[in-house]
Amino acid sequence: MPDTKRAELRGKVIRLADLVAYQEGTVASRMIINKPAGSITIFSFDENEGLSEHTAPYDAVVTILDGECEVWVAGETHQMQEGDTIIFPANVPHALSAITRFKMSLTMIRE
Repeated sequence: MPDTKRAELRGKVIRLADLVAYQEGTVASRMIINKPAGSITIFSFDENEGLSEHTAPYDAVVTILDGECEVWVAGETHQMQEGDTIIFPANVPHALSAITRFKMSLTMIRE
C-alpha cells in the first residue's frame, strides 16, 4: 500500500478488523504503519490457511481481532481467539493456523 493510503488513517478512529477483508482460500494483509523502529500489519486468514514455522529477527506482538487460531511457539501449542495476545520472541520458531477464519494485528518491533 502506498504511504498515502496509510496516511489517510492518521488521526481517525478505526476498527482494525475492518481494514482487511477475508478472501477465500488465502491470506490477505494491510500494513498500516511501517517505520524503521517497527511495523503494524493487519492480516485476514481464510479457514485452513496459516503461516508455516519460521523465525524472525525481532519480537512480534500478535493480537487476534476476530475468529480463532492455533499458534505454536518453540514447540508449545496455544489456542487463541478474539482479544487474545501473544508475543513471539525474536529468533524463536513459531507458526499459526486458522481454526476458523480469523484476523490478527501483527506489531513488529525492530529496535
